[in-house]
Amino acid sequence: MTGKISMTTASYIFLAGASRGVGREITKCLTQQPILGVALLRTEAARAELEAMGMKVILGDALNVEAVEHVMLGGEPIHTVISTIGGLPSDGQRADYLGNKNLIDAALKAGAQKFILVSSIGSGNSAVALPPQALQTLGPVLVEKEKAEKYLVESGLTYTIIRPGGLKSEPATGNGILTEDPRIAGSIHRADVAQLVCRCLNSDRANNKILSAVDRNMLYGQPEFEELLIT
Repeated sequence: MTGKISMTTASYIFLAGASRGVGREITKCLTQQPILGVALLRTEAARAELEAMGMKVILGDALNVEAVEHVMLGGEPIHTVISTIGGLPSDGQRADYLGNKNLIDAALKAGAQKFILVSSIGSGNSAVALPPQALQTLGPVLVEKEKAEKYLVESGLTYTIIRPGGLKSEPATGNGILTEDPRIAGSIHRADVAQLVCRCLNSDRANNKILSAVDRNMLYGQPEFEELLIT
């Protein structure tokens, strides 16, 4: 699998987490390209806005296995799944792992060619990038995100895992960068994360890699590292 998208086929990008944050910014990015997009939403709240942007909207909860499979296997052919889901627990369960596990399993059954997971710096081997106090505060969330990352890596799907640094809700700077160096920490605007995600859609260089995402002008400290260039 190459991960490249053929614009001549009617395959879709399936986006979970489109209603807010990085997911909403990815929606804006996708709808500026000749790409067919499907958004999975838990509630009707953002439906009208997303449909106005050109996305096909389907209601469903990623924590519901049957609902996820029904949506992903019973609709349009899916080329790539992008997930930004996470957040507050539902009935004691966070979506960071279980929701993403359900999406990964369904993506396999649907024959998706690629899965892009938006995680967080501090997960897995990037724990070295955060100070102890931050790790203690974010610990429970990072454990769930690491489980999702590991599940995806072991799934057999072609994957890209993007771990953003501290997120800001401001316009894109165009200075977002990706690196395989897990020691990197810093901040980045959500809109820049979205641009990096969309660039990874068509890039073989991003396949089967775990990448940290930061703004080159908002690094913590002045570490030396190698940037992964995605064209």
